Amino acid sequence: KIGDTITDARNSAREPLPGFQEIHPMVFSGIYPINTGDFEHLKTAIGKLRLNDSAFIYTPESSVALGFGFRCGFLGLLHMEIIQERLRREYNMDIIATSPSVVYEIETTRGETVLIDNPAHLPDPSLIEEIREPIVKAYVLCPNENIGDILQLILEKRGQMDHTETLDARRVMLHCELPLNEILVDFNDKIKSITRGYGSMDYEHSGYRAARLVKLDLLVNGEPVDAFSTIVHKDRAEGRGRQLAAKLKEVIPRQLYQVAIQAAIGGKIIARESVSALRKNVTAKCYGGDITRKRKLLEKQKEGKKRMKSIGRINIPQEAFIEVLKAQ
Repeated sequence: KIGDTITDARNSAREPLPGFQEIHPMVFSGIYPINTGDFEHLKTAIGKLRLNDSAFIYTPESSVALGFGFRCGFLGLLHMEIIQERLRREYNMDIIATSPSVVYEIETTRGETVLIDNPAHLPDPSLIEEIREPIVKAYVLCPNENIGDILQLILEKRGQMDHTETLDARRVMLHCELPLNEILVDFNDKIKSITRGYGSMDYEHSGYRAARLVKLDLLVNGEPVDAFSTIVHKDRAEGRGRQLAAKLKEVIPRQLYQVAIQAAIGGKIIARESVSALRKNVTAKCYGGDITRKRKLLEKQKEGKKRMKSIGRINIPQEAFIEVLKAQ
């Protein structure tokens, strides 16, 4: 990028300064106000943060579930946490932040390469030839006695070991490659837990690599909830789907009819939970033994619940979104 060169008029520069390469964000997250009436306040706050942080970018976006907000790009996890904390502390904003995601390279069947930072924008599976995810070179510092557990953690995160470097009699440095998406949430916390606070990690970007990735959707009564969509490795999709469906079941309030919660990949349902309906005793006022009258009332109730389910939409409370996004 080329900007202006400011020079002394009496002793001017012979040539302008060379341009510079813009920094491109690697981690993305959606930020929404908990109170939809605070959107303009959030817009002003994010605009001010952008003025003194050129590495921070944002674009407006809307979610069926969360309303109007912004898709924000950050250099890494620490940068993301700092921006979110500044919004809360300096601008007194109550915000919901969606689970962080990375930029994926999508090669389509038409031979085009597109970049996406939002799972909701992933093309139809029939149009995808290959998905490539960002890879990082990670450097994990840990005590000697924790090497085995750290190696196990790296393998769980789909990492590949390069080599081990001995620093002194008590510490080693593990050099490995990991998918960036796998270290976004809890990787550093687990290193701290395993090493009782004596371990640390640093990383640098190392390009893209093809992977077996799929888009996982959560459906409530057959309708996808865009805020919960995520991209996961195919081998872990079923377990992840079961986990999120079970969590959503815990936080959705019961309705007058049964609510179906499904995890799906494309058109295939891989997990299902149900929130049971509230029961109302419609035969309470039927005295005596007229079984025909009771049957008619029960059938009428059953038809009414079926009709409500076909035309009704579930209002998922904000607390439910927060809890499930924490689980993600």
